[in-house]
Amino acid sequence: MPEKTAPQGVPYLSLQQEFHDLREEWFSRIESIGSGGAFILGPNVRAFEQEAAEYVGSDYAVAVANGTDALVLSLRAMDIGSGDEVITTPFTFFATAEAISIVGATPVFADIDEASFNLDPDSVAARINDRTKAILPVHIFGNPADMIALNQLAQQHGLAVIEDAAQAFGARCGEATVGGLGSSGCFSFYPTKVLGCYGDGGLITTSDERVRDRLLKLRNHGATAPFTHDELGYNSRLDEVQAALLRIKLTKLEQDIAARIQVADWYDARLAQLDLVTPVRPDLGRHAFNLYTIRHPRRDLLRAHLSAHNIGNSQCYPLGLHLQDIYKDLGYQEGDLPVVDRVCGETLSLPIFPAMTEEQVDSVCDLIAEI
Repeated sequence: MPEKTAPQGVPYLSLQQEFHDLREEWFSRIESIGSGGAFILGPNVRAFEQEAAEYVGSDYAVAVANGTDALVLSLRAMDIGSGDEVITTPFTFFATAEAISIVGATPVFADIDEASFNLDPDSVAARINDRTKAILPVHIFGNPADMIALNQLAQQHGLAVIEDAAQAFGARCGEATVGGLGSSGCFSFYPTKVLGCYGDGGLITTSDERVRDRLLKLRNHGATAPFTHDELGYNSRLDEVQAALLRIKLTKLEQDIAARIQVADWYDARLAQLDLVTPVRPDLGRHAFNLYTIRHPRRDLLRAHLSAHNIGNSQCYPLGLHLQDIYKDLGYQEGDLPVVDRVCGETLSLPIFPAMTEEQVDSVCDLIAEI
């Protein structure tokens, strides 16, 4: 009796077609890098920093090793540390709060807006005190946070605003691009991101020259000159090979975001009549759709059904950071941030990537409709 084969399904993410399309140009640049002999902080890194700053709308950009380092170095560059508090969201990847803790500051978790999943400015306002030094919003899933309201709060209280734009390269608030709206913007180029490399990489954008100069030191062991150091820094540098790839992909970014939005449009149309909540989009601005995340009260049942049919999915995020064991000493209890608690139990991210076809979206939606 022949073995049964599993259904083909739909991957959560597929980068193979992108790699095939970019291979010839990228490999040509790798050969040029090898011939030139500059592999760390070379001409491709410098060119990418300039091109990324221009895209974001910042005066400066500093490339670093990864998105977590971008957050840590931004906090360090603004002299945020022991005794300070930074208000952020618990509905995010751990690195957001981890970076605050690494520099010795305390993360203060605020609740989120039920529709956008982003920081609720009213909840942020209620948590500002004399120890607060910064607000750290996350443009979650590629959906821009309410930067107008958050910047107003920051200006009223003399706070820095550090944007965690790891999932949101190319997202916009009105006509402005995220990462260029606060004191600094922090990006990750992990392969799954809207703009991703084929390894690790990160970037910090800022229009503050003092912050830029401090970042340049901190990413290179606190060096003011070769073999001369006046503070402890990090070894956090983007390599030439990844920078070369990012330069190529940056020229195609608008095309890729348009493709992601098309996939989101297909999902919206197919799921509109079902008993679930599809992602909201900013009234003025642009969702970059790093993830397409729905809400459903029977999320676990839905996820099991999709997984049984080889449909990729992700439970982002199943437990708010305020309730994680690492932060139990902060004293948060279930119910303190009720919107986060509800959302964590209902959200499910569906497959989305630029090369995804309408037929694949139909396959996902057909299975969702069965529940």
